Amino acid sequence: MNGYDHDSLGALLKRWVERGWLRSLDRALVAFLQEQDQRAQPLTLLSAALASHQLGRGHICLPLEQALADPDGILSLPPEGDYGLDGPPPRPSEVLQGLDLQRWQDALGNDALVGDGSTATPLVLSEGRLYLYRYWQAERRVGQAVRSRMAQVLDTPTDLPARLDALFGPLRNDAEAQHQDIHWQTVGAALAARSAFTVISGGPGTGKTTTVVRLLGLLQGLALETGRSLRIHLAAPTGKAAARLTESISAAVGQLPPEIAAEIPTTVTTVHRLLRPIPHSRRFRHHAANPLHLDLLVVDEASMVDLELMDALLDALAPRTRLILLGDKDQLSSVEAGAVLGELCRDAENPGYSNGLGHWLAQQTGYDLGAYQGDQAGAIGDHIALLRRSHRFGEHSGIGRLARAVNAQDRTAMRGVLDEKDSDDVALVIAGDREGLPDTVLDNLLLEGGRNLFHTRGDAAPQGYRHYLEIVARGAQDQDFDTWAAQVLEAFGQFQVLCALRKGPYGLEGLNHAIERRLRERGLLSEGHPWYAGRPVLVTVNDYGLGLMNGDIGIALPDPTSAGRLRVCFPTADGGIKRVLPSRLGTVETVFAMTVHKSQGSEFGHACLVLPERISPILTKELVYTGITRARRWFSLALSDLRILDAAIMRQTQRASGLGALLRQHPHNQETLE
Repeated sequence: MNGYDHDSLGALLKRWVERGWLRSLDRALVAFLQEQDQRAQPLTLLSAALASHQLGRGHICLPLEQALADPDGILSLPPEGDYGLDGPPPRPSEVLQGLDLQRWQDALGNDALVGDGSTATPLVLSEGRLYLYRYWQAERRVGQAVRSRMAQVLDTPTDLPARLDALFGPLRNDAEAQHQDIHWQTVGAALAARSAFTVISGGPGTGKTTTVVRLLGLLQGLALETGRSLRIHLAAPTGKAAARLTESISAAVGQLPPEIAAEIPTTVTTVHRLLRPIPHSRRFRHHAANPLHLDLLVVDEASMVDLELMDALLDALAPRTRLILLGDKDQLSSVEAGAVLGELCRDAENPGYSNGLGHWLAQQTGYDLGAYQGDQAGAIGDHIALLRRSHRFGEHSGIGRLARAVNAQDRTAMRGVLDEKDSDDVALVIAGDREGLPDTVLDNLLLEGGRNLFHTRGDAAPQGYRHYLEIVARGAQDQDFDTWAAQVLEAFGQFQVLCALRKGPYGLEGLNHAIERRLRERGLLSEGHPWYAGRPVLVTVNDYGLGLMNGDIGIALPDPTSAGRLRVCFPTADGGIKRVLPSRLGTVETVFAMTVHKSQGSEFGHACLVLPERISPILTKELVYTGITRARRWFSLALSDLRILDAAIMRQTQRASGLGALLRQHPHNQETLE
């Protein structure tokens, strides 16, 4: 920072914003802080801009020591798509050159804009991390709320082993037949039966929904025996995830005794709708002073819940309300700032149960958990159940083996799956250059779903976008409009192109343009108008007035009840259709291609992941794993160079946050379980 005063810093930030390295919002924050304190040091103002920039990338804070060790890497500047064109502005490594950690901390500590959190200041410096005050508060509140719930050890019935056996016996027998030493669904249910806070994590098809439905049956059955019924709600971060869970819950509840099944809710709402947002504000109608009237809340796809939303959710729960989080710890974190589930499950693969809890679980389940116990186990480990066996992707499934290899960062195993010939469910497409995928590849994928790539038979073949567009072209005919719209949406979900980046020929913008162009050339889309029948769109900003959330997908269709005018049709969590005028929609984007981040909470018959032609900090094993596991039946990977994939899976997502350290520094005093 040598030689930078307010004017030169302002000029630097202006160039960074013009280049797309920073957001205008980051620069506006600096202007606001200068208005608040004309004596603010340039280093403090730069630090504030960088901390704000990190929020835009999903980080809660700016870790000073790591930023000094690798400024360009930690800050991802230059960003994706900027490959060193002529006349680039100075990089952070150049700007921070010569600065040491102690000098940086001293400068921040002596600035009136920075505090330690004890009083309200715009910035907070804590444990070597620089926060915007609002996010420091949110992190502290989430940590305190989770610790408070973890401290509650609830009573369980003396006949819990028999009740668990009645609910999980057939599943346990199947697991034993598959040589599974421990049936983790039973362990997860036992764990959740005694705790006010539980995390059940596992990959696709590991039985998270089955576990929680039978757990709800257990708890509701106990309540009904006392003459009352538990008030239970189910929630998910997005409408798509809510609709999927509604479908799964409805099917699983049928396995419970009828008198108990009648008391288990089967409709899932979004977290935002549950909290009831106040229009044109960041606040919700439910909060600590007006809590949700619930005994138990289940939140699915918890990896998508960002820090501020988790803060609002915990604030709206009464102290004695049980909270169960379901999610895949290995998926990408939320689009917004924070990785709450990732922080909670950071050590989930290691022995995590305290000796007392391990002994109690053995008594309840009959399983020896000695290998999963540790003398130094912290509070978090005693509240996490990790489901390890996938029922969707079996031992011989190419998708399952590929996902496991990527997760383990095993390049040899990954290449082995991709090199297999005549695979039923995994295909590799080596094609393209800096201009993007060639038309022949687009035609194969978009029109036919890459049928010739897989060893498939009969009708069990993948579909491309031609399939849903033909249903659009036929029209509703004699069907009810909502029934037809649901068929279109279901057909669209059979195939999806996924990408890692937003910019470039292999990014969101380039792929959507190329796909739309190719479909028009083949006569499957109308020409000219930006709104056309069959246009799929993704909502990118929550619209509380319309009841649409970031991540919801709709398709424009001609509505015969409105003289054929286009209405954008969105699926609702209860299986219905919401019709919206295109002119009423705010921020949406065409979604023939979507980013892997936005695909979370969704599944597609065939998912095609397109990787860029260059290595990027965005490419991580979590991104590749998430892309692979969006596929229900078929997965294809399109890229120009396998070395890009090799580099991607060796890089792990690291989100800067103090939540994990906060929780692990304050283990609760556990009650005796024996």
